[in-house]
Order: sequence, then structure tokens, then C-alpha cells
Amino acid sequence: MTELTDADNDQDRAVTSRRHFLRSGAAVGGAALAGGLAGISEARAEIDNLPPNVPEWMKAPGDPMGSQLYGAPSPFEKSVVKNIPKNLPQYISASGRTPLQDLDGIITPNGLFYERHHGGVPTIDPAQHRLMLHGLVERPLIFTMEDIRRFPSESHIYFLECSGNPVYKKPYGKTASDLCGLLSCAEWTGVSLKLVLAEAGLKPEAKWIVAEGADAAALTRSIPIEKCLDDAMLVYSQNGERLRPQQGYPLRLLLPGFEGNMNVKWLRRLHVTAEPAYSREETSKYTDLMPDGSAREFTFYMEAKSIITRPSGGQRLGSKGFHEISGLAWSGHGKIRRVDVSIDGGKSWQEAQLQEPILTRALTRFRLPWHWNGEATTIQSRAIDETGYVQPTLAELLAVRGDNHFYHNNAIWPWHIAEGGEVTNAANA
Repeated sequence: MTELTDADNDQDRAVTSRRHFLRSGAAVGGAALAGGLAGISEARAEIDNLPPNVPEWMKAPGDPMGSQLYGAPSPFEKSVVKNIPKNLPQYISASGRTPLQDLDGIITPNGLFYERHHGGVPTIDPAQHRLMLHGLVERPLIFTMEDIRRFPSESHIYFLECSGNPVYKKPYGKTASDLCGLLSCAEWTGVSLKLVLAEAGLKPEAKWIVAEGADAAALTRSIPIEKCLDDAMLVYSQNGERLRPQQGYPLRLLLPGFEGNMNVKWLRRLHVTAEPAYSREETSKYTDLMPDGSAREFTFYMEAKSIITRPSGGQRLGSKGFHEISGLAWSGHGKIRRVDVSIDGGKSWQEAQLQEPILTRALTRFRLPWHWNGEATTIQSRAIDETGYVQPTLAELLAVRGDNHFYHNNAIWPWHIAEGGEVTNAANA
């Protein structure tokens, strides 16, 4: 923030500052001057645009309405994009992470929503797409998208998170996106799955529903009937517009609080059964071997979790003094009740302020005012949900699940702040 006082004095200071800059530039050696002309020109333009001068963008009309048929971010925000790992093939089985550290609030823009797919992103004509509902039902049905949209609609804000966000064996990464970028939150619009199932009529022996996607992988997951009759949805819109292809256009299953892989995209079939399918995605994948040799399977719910996004890895505190610590918390088991923040490596904790709205199974933003004294320290957060569950440390998780575990790493994640203000992943120290 800049306090504006006497305009004449400001004008004099601006002129003096420009003259001082130009004199300094003239003193540079010939070779250095030649190589820095572009930089000097840019710096001069930047000074000319500062108060009390009239900036260049006020001197001519801007772009006319209609130059962009679909709105785009400012060109000065071009670096805020999905984080796509460079060491993974991005063709068939791929993922793109949300830049959590660059966002505010709790809603993820559709263009930055994380994506994970196993057989590429299909291009589906909604006029030709069908949803089959069969198995242990009184009336097997086939729905068009028009049929689905005829049901009463509802909208809810929920998060989605991949259960491998992050995996245990690779607890590293520079930024919040590297660590927890397979996480996003949106307002979803669609119809209650319970309402659609009532149209077909469930038989008494119906205990599971096997959902199948229309992608090349034909991704298949088994969902307990209790969830299907609770808050499960068939969604066709996200943040007010139709689903993006990467998010399952034209129809996806939404299971609030369940691991992302179960929210089947490009939904084409619901098979009502008495037993789970034990598909690839719930046997060789998304299941974990425990230290005693047993298998931890059907780990539906994402546990309470949080991460500080500002300041976080890759960022830098420019000076001592006031800084706001801010981040995100979430739980598949309901609302976030409290978030604690430590500014001394976990020795002590302070309760952070939760930003409204505080919704069930949605991201919740937290904030803590902080005065940094310029000394090196470690900051971290822990979430507590409405069930009383407390987010654990990584050591606590490993003590229970062993180091062969792969999914559902909801450990506390610390950031180290150096004396110079650089923020890095404390697990890499």
C-alpha cells in the first residue's frame, strides 16, 4: 500500500527518481548498457505508469466487447496454469495438478481443476450418450442426457481429491501444488442418484452399484448402496457451466467425500449388484498392503487434511513484519471444526480463523495473522473435523500403516522458512 499525500511533492519526487535512474544508467559501461537497453526501457515505462502520472492503459480505449467469445484470464496471470509433471507421459494415463498456492477462496476455476484419467479424454457427443441402469432393479432403464436433465436438479459445493495425493513413498515436491495439487473444489449441479434409482426400483438384495465410465479404460468402481442412497449425484455441470471433457462431460458420478477415482467420469453404466465387482481399480490399485499382511481395501473416505498455501514452497517472504498465513482444510467425513497452525515446528499451536462458508465435504480456507521476526522457522497446519479426528503427522501414519502404504496420505505438511525468506518443503531438509 502507498499513502498519497501532496500531489506536487509526489510529482517532484517522481521526476527526480526518473532523472536519478537515467543518470545511473548512463554511468554503466558501454557493453553492459547495450545489453540492458531493453531493461532500461521497461523500467522507464514502469516508472511512467506510477502515481501521480496517468498510466498508458488510460490513454486509449481497451479491447472491444466480443474480442474473446470465451473469457480468458489477464495475460499477466499466464503463469497460473495446471501443474503437469514433466516426468510422466501425458497421453493415456495422466494427471494435471491444481496450482493451489496461486488461488484464493475455496472454488477452483474449471480451467485449473485437477484431472486424472486412465485411458485419455474421450470426445463424447451428448446426443448419442446413454446411461444404462440395470441389474437388481425392477425396471432396467436407459437414459438420454435429456432424460437426466428432466429430473429435479440441485447444486452443492464439494471437494474432489485423488487418494494418491501425495503418495507415501515420494513425500517431496517444491510447491503446494506438487504435494497436494490433486485436489480441487467446485459447485456441482445435477440430480440425486437416489431419485434416479427410485425410478428403476431397487430389489431388496441390492447392496452395491458398479459404475463404469465410457473412456477407453472403461474405468469401473463399486459403490456401497448406502452411499448411493445418501448424497451421491449424477452431475452434468460444474461452476455453472457444462462439465469440461477432462471432468467427465457429459455426465459423471459424484460421491462427496469419497476418493477421486470413485467419482466415475463419462458415466455410461450403473449395474446394481449384491456384491462388489473387485475391479482392477479396487484390487491391484487403490488397495494397500498393511504391515501384518492384510489388505486395506475399499478405503472410500478421504480423511481430514490441511496444507498452508501462503507462504508455501517456491514463495519468498520479502521482509520481516506482518504476514498472513493462509491455507486449505477439508474432510470427507463432514465439516472442518478447527485448524491449528504452528510457527515453531510443532512445539506450540494457535487456532486459525476459518473463512465462511464452512461446508460439509468442501474446502475450508483458514487464516492466521503472523509477525515474522526474520529468523528461520518451520510452519505447519493440522485440521480437526466435526467427528473429532485430528490430522496426524507422517510418523504417526507410518507407525500404523507401514512404509509399503501408497494411498490416503493425509499427514501434516511442514514448510521451512529460511532467514532470507525462501520457503521450501521441510521434508526435503
